[in-house]
Amino acid sequence: MHLVYPAVLSALLFCTGIYGVLARRNAILVLMSVELMLNAVNLDLVAFDVWLRDTLHAGQALTLFTIAIAAAEIGIGLAVVLAVYRARGTIAVDALRDTAEPPYGPEDPEGPGSTDPAAPGTRTPGAAA
Repeated sequence: MHLVYPAVLSALLFCTGIYGVLARRNAILVLMSVELMLNAVNLDLVAFDVWLRDTLHAGQALTLFTIAIAAAEIGIGLAVVLAVYRARGTIAVDALRDTAEPPYGPEDPEGPGSTDPAAPGTRTPGAAA
């Protein structure tokens, strides 16, 4: 068997995975796309191992390590997705962009546009900075 066939199939799988990571809004589908990319790498490793007739089967051994890493990645990824779903109620990737902490410092705890005159360092609407 020629090396071209599994290499082209692997390239198509990898490109499909990249498209899935970049275009999907659901975190579960993004994780599935990452798995697809890892499987494309596994296919290449085994194909090159067979093509080079490696007596140590290093490509197949690396494939086993990649499978173990993929299993750990899915376990941790699903735990993170579950925690985010419990906290936010959604797993849409676009809705998670506001998870960063606001850039307010300790001198401005209420953030910009605070109207509480009793809070130290607050601003009133319409006041000059």
